[in-house]
Amino acid sequence: MPITLTIPEGLLSPAAQAEAFAGLTEAVLEVSGLNGNAFMTSNVVGSINVLPKEHVLVAGKPAEAAFVELKLPEIALATPEAKRAFIEKATDVVERAAGGRLRRDHIWSNIVYAPDGAWGIAGRSYGNDDLIRAITGSAA
Repeated sequence: MPITLTIPEGLLSPAAQAEAFAGLTEAVLEVSGLNGNAFMTSNVVGSINVLPKEHVLVAGKPAEAAFVELKLPEIALATPEAKRAFIEKATDVVERAAGGRLRRDHIWSNIVYAPDGAWGIAGRSYGNDDLIRAITGSAA
């Protein structure tokens, strides 16, 4: 389940970037109730995009900001409460990693869903039922 963290250069040290990504991974697993699930844990992947400062914009102007995007199959974090819980935890993680160098209101998160059958892992297309079987088959 890809996570993309986008930040301007200089906002987070390499150690803080690693801390943030680990925290975002933990947040999605925790909110999903899948801590320790081998299938899910190995498929929480992603990237940290560190952009030149002038390429991170708020209201059209360069600013200290962070963007968290989580891509999921449509069956994941399906309730409004789960979405809110992930967004709150993701914001907390990034704010903590920034150590006071980032205003909370300059952290944006979004969740993007892939429709049934449009989730691919290792060249295999997974439908929602396939994903549920893979997740429950590796339950901790």
